[in-house]
Amino acid sequence: MTAAGATPKRLLALQLVPGRVLEVDTADGRVRTLVEDAGDAPDGVVAVDGAVYWTTMGAPDVDPGTPGEDGYDFSRRNGGIHSWSPGGPRRDLVPAGAMTTGKQLTSDGAGALYWCDREGHRISRVRTDGSSLTDLVVTPAAEGVTGECVGIAVDLVRGHLYWTQKGPAKGGRGRILRAGLEIPAGQSAEHRTDVEVLWDHLPEPIDLHLDGDTLYWTDRGAAPDGNTLNRAPLPGPGGSGTPPEVLASGFAEAIGLAIDTAAGLAYVADLGGHIREVPLPDGPAAGRAPREVAALGTPLTGLCLP
Repeated sequence: MTAAGATPKRLLALQLVPGRVLEVDTADGRVRTLVEDAGDAPDGVVAVDGAVYWTTMGAPDVDPGTPGEDGYDFSRRNGGIHSWSPGGPRRDLVPAGAMTTGKQLTSDGAGALYWCDREGHRISRVRTDGSSLTDLVVTPAAEGVTGECVGIAVDLVRGHLYWTQKGPAKGGRGRILRAGLEIPAGQSAEHRTDVEVLWDHLPEPIDLHLDGDTLYWTDRGAAPDGNTLNRAPLPGPGGSGTPPEVLASGFAEAIGLAIDTAAGLAYVADLGGHIREVPLPDGPAAGRAPREVAALGTPLTGLCLP
C-alpha cells in the first residue's frame, strides 16, 4: 500500500543488464518495460515534457581474471545520452564518442540536461534537442578515481550545480561539491575558481536530489554510514555541510534516488534489484515503516518520478 492519502505513482527505473527503461507502479510493484533496448549499462534517467532521457555508461572492457567491479574498465569513450517518447523510436541525443561514462542525469526545467561523466572526469550540459553541448567542469586526470564525477543536482533559481565524487569503492573519500551553473568570465571548465567542497570524507556518495534547501543523496559505501539514504541542509556561501541525517540504511549498493515531496516519500533503487520506499520524518507519511516496492532480481541504477 502507499502512504495514507497518497496517490499511487509510477517510477521510471533503469535495469543495468540487459539495459532497459522500466516503469514501476509504486502501489503494487508491477513492472512494465518502456524501452527494451536502452543501450549498454544505462545509469541516469529523467523525464521532461513526456519524453524520457537517460545516460549509458557504454560497454566496458572486461578482465575475467579480476573479480568484482575492478574487472570492468569503462574508460572507452562509448557512453551516450538517449531519449524516447511514447509512440516514437529511441534516438541518440549526443553523437557517438562525445562522452565516456554517462552517470546521473538531471534537468533544469528550462530545456537543458546536465550529467556527470565518470571516467571522462567532467560535468556537461546539452539542450533537449541535442544542441549546445558544453562542458561545465573538468577535473584533473591526475586525480584518478577521486576526481570522477557521479551524481548531479541543479539549482536554477540560485544558479548552482551540485555533484558527487564518490572516490574509491568503500574508501571513505567521497565528496559533494558546488559551483555556479555558468563558468566564470575568463575561466574554463578545467580551471574555475568557484568550486566549493561542501562535504568531504563521505563513505561513497552516489546520486543527488535537491528539494528546496535540502540536499538528499544515496551512498553505496561501507556500513554503518554507507549503503544509506542521507540528507542535509545546504550550506551558505563559503560554508561547509553539517553531518548528514541518515534516513534509511541496509541497501544493497544504493544508487538511484527519487523524492516525492508532496507525499513525503523517498524512493531508492540498488544494485541488488530492489526499490524501497522511505517515508520522510517530517512529511505526511512520517512514522510509517519503509517498505519494498519491487524486487526485480537484477541490478537497478537510475530512478525518477515522471
